[in-house]
Amino acid sequence: MASILKSFRVLSDPTRLRLLRLLREEELTVAELQEILAMGQSRISASLALLKREGLVVDRRVGKNIFYRADLAEDSPLAGLLPLAGDEIPESKRDLSALALTLRKRKDRAAEYFNRLAGKFGRTYIPGRSWQALAHGLLQLLPPMVIADLGAGEGTLSQLLARHAERVIAVDSSEKMVEFGAGVARENGFTNLEYRLGDIEAPPIDDAAVDVALFSQALHHAARPPRAVAEAFRILKPGGRILILDLASHNYEQARELYAHVWLGFSEVELDQMLAGAGFERIELSTVSREKQAPHFQTILATAVKP
Repeated sequence: MASILKSFRVLSDPTRLRLLRLLREEELTVAELQEILAMGQSRISASLALLKREGLVVDRRVGKNIFYRADLAEDSPLAGLLPLAGDEIPESKRDLSALALTLRKRKDRAAEYFNRLAGKFGRTYIPGRSWQALAHGLLQLLPPMVIADLGAGEGTLSQLLARHAERVIAVDSSEKMVEFGAGVARENGFTNLEYRLGDIEAPPIDDAAVDVALFSQALHHAARPPRAVAEAFRILKPGGRILILDLASHNYEQARELYAHVWLGFSEVELDQMLAGAGFERIELSTVSREKQAPHFQTILATAVKP
């Protein structure tokens, strides 16, 4: 049992206090704590080592992973004070939300299976098999819907969707992109594809007007991504879905100059909080692509439903 006075000194540091609160809720690895707290490994490992030395945390090894948990008796004075002290930390609510996401990811075996399957698709040549053909086939299975392609660019994806959608509204802030896309739509006879000039943080679309709001590698261009997600909520019908494809957090600073990225990707925790904050439910996130070439960009797929 740790000394009460020494324990209080240890927990005077907000990081260690946040760690102990999380580890009272669930047994976690350093990697999971990194994702939840958005901190570096060295900082977390040093804090865990101190907590362990003071008898507040224990660990166990499972294969290559080490799991940590709090070691506090339910009737100990520290256990009673921990929630009160933690409530004074602004990040506490965010930590619990991020923890819930991490635990959901643990259970998402189907997503992990898909990641392995996706890595194998296309390695062996089979005549007629391609992602393009598969995409066309899957789109045939979808019911006719009204889709908003937010940050559509010249609208290549919008044109693919328009082959099967009831209507597609492609929104982009570049006048030249909108002009080009509209011209391509006319040339190819798309009467159900409309291009509109506008910002994804204030799309020129009526409330509750679309079935699907799509951000395909567009959210990292927004000045205020949570605002763009909230606007997607606004334009969706009840029961409508948002779909986000965007880069996972990375450190490739050149992306700002090369591709005009405002944000260097997003973590799953950040996307989960944006979606929940906007009012979405049934949030699902998974990593669906990992590039082999440096800087090894990864793509996250996030979906959710407007209640």
